Amino acid sequence: MKKKQEKKDKSIIRRRLWNGSIIAALVAALTVFGVMLQMEKNMLTNYERGKVYVAAKEIPKGQVLSKENFELYLEECFLDKSFIPKTAVIEETQIEELLAMETIEEGVLLTTGMFEKLDEITAKMNEPVVAGVKAEDLYQMVGGTLRTGDRIHIYSVTEEGTELVWENVFVQAVFDQAGTIISNEDNSTAVQRMNVYLDKNEVQRFYSELTAGTLRVVKVWD
Repeated sequence: MKKKQEKKDKSIIRRRLWNGSIIAALVAALTVFGVMLQMEKNMLTNYERGKVYVAAKEIPKGQVLSKENFELYLEECFLDKSFIPKTAVIEETQIEELLAMETIEEGVLLTTGMFEKLDEITAKMNEPVVAGVKAEDLYQMVGGTLRTGDRIHIYSVTEEGTELVWENVFVQAVFDQAGTIISNEDNSTAVQRMNVYLDKNEVQRFYSELTAGTLRVVKVWD
């Protein structure tokens, strides 16, 4: 009888130890879970998001951004503030009336360095003016492929030789046969007329050589 009792007591002790282990493990698991929840809460508290703008669609080179087309080209996006560069566009006004220096692909995070002011283009001119040119007056007009924002070199070709007269001239706008501005997204319509920025003191020579038919244009490829 004594041996049976001892065996019974040992069995009870083992069950109690086993139950105690289970309870201890459960308490430990709950403690770890609580700690993890608190850590996650702290991480979420420290995670601050900031608004930025990305390209809602491809922004062509030379495209001027304005209130009229913000909705077309800009899309709001929210990122962890630690990932947002200092030059990121966070307000539409930062790039209002600025033009894209290069083609910007859809989804790209926009930064101020991707755009430039028209003032910067004409800054070195004493008195900038816009000069209009017809395709028939300027040899080939680069096959009609020019678009707003392009840069061109203009040469004078005479019997005496070829001279580079105007370098990196900015194309202010291009037009079709009906006089409608051609969008930079239009890759098929041929240019029939264009406007370029020139210094006022160069306009007389420009139109004199146009009349004489000596001017030729080449497009600057980046």
